[in-house]
Amino acid sequence: MAIGGLAAVLASSCCLGPLVLVMLGISGAWIGNLTALEPYRPWFIGIALIALFFAWRRIYRPAQICAPGEVCATPQARTAYKVLFWLVAVMVLVAFAFPYAMPLFY
Repeated sequence: MAIGGLAAVLASSCCLGPLVLVMLGISGAWIGNLTALEPYRPWFIGIALIALFFAWRRIYRPAQICAPGEVCATPQARTAYKVLFWLVAVMVLVAFAFPYAMPLFY
């Protein structure tokens, strides 16, 4: 999930990053350099989708037998993993859809 989250952040850094920085009041000529990552956006989204597939497969597969005291034995850990998984999935969706919705903000 960490790889998927990192890839989602990198995929949206070309478009969403400058908008967020300007909305926070941070500006400068260097913000234009953030668009240098835009050609790699499809790669980052692809990596994020592959990482999310493997995370989904690991989280939603049938539970294996766990020894008492291991992380997989506690239902709170499985719930936390599911919540984190869906948060990262939303981040990937935003990274994918934002360039298409960006003209509505500018």
